[in-house]
Amino acid sequence: MKFARSGGKGGQNVNKVNTKVHLVMPLSAIKGITEDERIRLRQKLSALINRNDELFLDADDERFQGKNRSIALERLENRIAAAVKIPKKRIKTKPTKAAKERKLKLKKIRSEIKKNRRKIFL
Repeated sequence: MKFARSGGKGGQNVNKVNTKVHLVMPLSAIKGITEDERIRLRQKLSALINRNDELFLDADDERFQGKNRSIALERLENRIAAAVKIPKKRIKTKPTKAAKERKLKLKKIRSEIKKNRRKIFL
C-alpha cells in the first residue's frame, strides 16, 4: 500500500495529510484460487491490471487513512470474489399455453379498440 494526498473532504487537512490509499497487489500473491479462476480474474478486471500482472485499486472516500485502508481491502476482496464467481447459465423457457392465449386475447381487444376509432363511410 502506498499513501498520497487526497482531494475531497478534509478541509485544511487535505493539503498536509496522506489519506489516499493506493493498493498494488500482484496476482501471483493471491492465495486460494485456482489457475482457471486466476485467468477469469485477469479477463474481468483487465482495466485494473497493469503489464506487471499487478492489480491496482485506489480509495480516497474518507478523511482518515485507516478507514481508506479498510475500504481498499474490502473493495479488493469484493472485486476478486465477484470476478472469480461463475455466473449461472440461463435456462431457456417457452411461454405457457395460457400466456399465449392471454396475449392473443389482449391483441384482439386492442384491435377492436382501434377498429372502433375509424370513420364510418356511408
